Amino acid sequence: MDYFLIEILLLISVIIAAVAQSKVSTTFSKYSKVTSKVGLTGAEVAERILHSQGIYDVNVVHIPGNLTDNYNSSNKTLSLSDSVYNSRSVAAISVAAHESGHAIQHATGYGPLTLRHAIFPAANIGSKLSMVFIVLGVFMGLNTFLIYTGIILFSLAVIFQVVTLPVEFDASNRALQLMNDNGILYTEENSGAKKVLSAAALTYVAATITAVLQLLRLVALYGGRRRD
Repeated sequence: MDYFLIEILLLISVIIAAVAQSKVSTTFSKYSKVTSKVGLTGAEVAERILHSQGIYDVNVVHIPGNLTDNYNSSNKTLSLSDSVYNSRSVAAISVAAHESGHAIQHATGYGPLTLRHAIFPAANIGSKLSMVFIVLGVFMGLNTFLIYTGIILFSLAVIFQVVTLPVEFDASNRALQLMNDNGILYTEENSGAKKVLSAAALTYVAATITAVLQLLRLVALYGGRRRD
């Protein structure tokens, strides 16, 4: 692929990422002002959904921050942020349901999540060391071994991003379905919940596109080089 074209696409992907992040903030803010008619808090929604699936060994806890919500499979802890844990808004319960979806994926052995866990150590190392190898390779006279090692390490992080997509989309789909199955969402609240979850999903799509284009850029820059 033409290097100039990759640079243009990379710039576009950065813009998409910025737009996606802005959309998450504005959408969450909008539906944070819409109180769910059922009146459950984010923490209560998470517990109801988990219990409906026979899951009682996951701890739902409060953590500081805004949209720092996550599920930790290593200690089976579902952490909900300040803006979600005690909130009764449509935005909050949607996020709580999404994180519950990850806990359910873990409990049922969802394939893509298992794969993501398996490649995480390598991807984590790759994301931290890839540029170190590439920069060293450049400073050492375009040392192809170091540069190619860096590119391979970066590709591991890209693979992790790609695998993350189905995990996140599935968690959101589960969230919507389970909120409806458990009488948590009124019909007119479905649209708001979908918008909150779709906005969040867009950030993962943007991150994946950016990572793939960055990899292509590295290949275009150094992939064909040989040391003199």
